[in-house]
Amino acid sequence: LPACRDSKLFINDLHFDEVPVRIYLPRVPSASKRRGVIFFHGGCGMFGSIRSYERICRYIARKSDSVVVSVGYHLSPERKYPAQTLDCLTATVHFLKTAENYGVDPHRIIVCGDSAGGTFTASVCQELVNRKDIPKIRAQVLIYPFLQALNFNLPSHQKNAFIAFLSRERTVHFILKYLKKDCSMKEAILAGSHVPESMNLKYKKWIYPDLIPEIFKLGYKPPLPTSLLPQVHEETKELFETRLSPLLAEDAVVCHLPDACIITCEHDVLRDDGLLYKKRLEDNNVKVTWHHMEEGFH
Repeated sequence: LPACRDSKLFINDLHFDEVPVRIYLPRVPSASKRRGVIFFHGGCGMFGSIRSYERICRYIARKSDSVVVSVGYHLSPERKYPAQTLDCLTATVHFLKTAENYGVDPHRIIVCGDSAGGTFTASVCQELVNRKDIPKIRAQVLIYPFLQALNFNLPSHQKNAFIAFLSRERTVHFILKYLKKDCSMKEAILAGSHVPESMNLKYKKWIYPDLIPEIFKLGYKPPLPTSLLPQVHEETKELFETRLSPLLAEDAVVCHLPDACIITCEHDVLRDDGLLYKKRLEDNNVKVTWHHMEEGFH
């Protein structure tokens, strides 16, 4: 659907190297180049659209006097993973290269996304760390992001297991649907039977309940030990790729990431993903601004 007319914004539908985008440009002329915001919508890579995030993107453009690019990445299952991340990466690179055509300072561009859009945001920033041919992203904004598929038994998973809209069980169900996998593996993944012990030991330094501040662990009970199911592990190896689990990126990548703003919600199964990524960034001397919504839901 085309955008409705806006008295304060020019709104154009374009394609960045075959990726659909909608650009929101303030109508009032600016004496200097504006800031840019690249926005990736949520929806687990299967739902959502430019149109469904229209109101949010208009608000950001108006309130921040920025040029906003909303990316309409192609959805799963029509386009198989990792097409969604690659679309976001393609659109980002295109805008970084052509920002001045839209009156934007290429050195003042941030990337922003909610939920799965936060996953794409983190992944795109990681993939661009070593690019020398384009301007650096100024900052990343992660709004209740999904950042790892290693452990679904963190304190926030237990506390919010049955929260409406995004329960613990539904989270894994959506991930398997997104990857076009057999959903009968859901219980095994919830239990942690998709992860070899060697991998648990390797990533324990980054993904472990003890890394969560005590205030967020009230009532937490460590899960019972589980055995590896080799077939489930083989079928779900994509879960450990950094495009799906950015929390698993090596320190050599994380230490070069742009400044971050992370927003978490108390009543959200994904809360601890954000808390753990905050710690990882800070441990690698990346500046983080953190906002926690104590009454917030996913």
